[in-house]
Amino acid sequence: MNKIISALKDNYETALLVVASLFLLLALVKPEIQLKQEVHNYLLVADISQSMNAEDMKVGNNAVSRLVYTQHLMKEVVKTSPCGTYVSVGVFAAENVALLFMPLEVCANFDIITDSIDHLEWRMAWSGNSRMTFGVKAAEATFEYLNIPAQMLFFTDGDEAPKANGINKLDISNVRIGKNVVFVGVGGHENSPIKRFNANNKFVGYWGTDAAAESAGGGIMYNDASKDDPDPPVAYAEFDRFLSKLDVEHLKDMANEIKGQYIEGTDKPEFYEFVQSQTPAAKFVTAYSVRWIFLIIAALLVLATYIPDVLSYRFDKRTLFKRVI
Repeated sequence: MNKIISALKDNYETALLVVASLFLLLALVKPEIQLKQEVHNYLLVADISQSMNAEDMKVGNNAVSRLVYTQHLMKEVVKTSPCGTYVSVGVFAAENVALLFMPLEVCANFDIITDSIDHLEWRMAWSGNSRMTFGVKAAEATFEYLNIPAQMLFFTDGDEAPKANGINKLDISNVRIGKNVVFVGVGGHENSPIKRFNANNKFVGYWGTDAAAESAGGGIMYNDASKDDPDPPVAYAEFDRFLSKLDVEHLKDMANEIKGQYIEGTDKPEFYEFVQSQTPAAKFVTAYSVRWIFLIIAALLVLATYIPDVLSYRFDKRTLFKRVI
C-alpha cells in the first residue's frame, strides 16, 4: 500500500491527467439524467384563410403575404426557444383548428418543426369562410385532445368572412383556456387587396366583392380543381377588389372576452422576448445533460497538476526574501 501511495506521489501529474481523460470520455457519451421540470409548451396556430394571402407585410426588404410572414415569425419563435421547449403546430380555417403534430422538443426536432411550418399554405383550408369565435371554441377542443397544458399563439389577421355581428358571433366568454391564449396580429393597418390563386397555386387575380361574399357562405372548397374551369372568378376592376386589413379591435375584444392576451406580431426582439416571458405551461420528463459537470471536473483535475508548482514557487519566493533580509 505504501508503495502505491509513494508511486502516486511521484507520478501525481500522470494520475490526475488520466482521471481527467476519463471524465472527458464520459462527457463525450452525452450523459443525461431524467428530470420532471416545468417547460414552455407552445401550440402555434396559423390562420390559413384567404385573407392571409394579402401581401402587405415585409420580411427584410421583400413584400410577402401575411401567411408567409406568419411562417417567418413561427420559425423565429422556434429558433429563439431554448432547448427543452416543446412546440406543436396547427392551422385554422372556417370554424375549426386542425392539429398537425403533437408537441416536439425544439432542439431534437428542429428540422422537422421548421419544415412543417415551411409547408403551411392556403390550400390546406377545407372551406372558404372564416369565423374566429368558432375557431376559439375549436381551439379549446384541441387543447383537450393534446391533454397537455400549452400556451397557444394564434397567428391571424382577425379578418372574418362573413364579418362578425350580433347574429353570427359566438359567445366565447365561457372559454376555459383564455389564460393560455395569445392572439398574434398579422397584417397591415391599411386596406389591401387579397390575391386569388387557382388549385395549382397559380396567381389569377384578386378577390372581388362578389366572389368573397360567395366564399363567406362556405361553399367554395379551395382545393377543388373543378372550381378552376378555366379559372376562379376574380375582380374585373381595381374598385371591385375585396379589401382586408388587420382587425386589431376585433382581436382585442376576443382577447378581453376570454381573458387572454393580444400582441401584434412584429419581427423584433421585443416580440420574441414577450413569447419567451410567458409562464411555463406544462411539466415534462426531460433529459437533462450533465456533461458540463464532467467537463468542469476534468478542467479542475488538469489545473490541479499545477498546484505543487504554484506552492513551490511561493515557498521559493519566501525563502529568497528571508535570505535578502
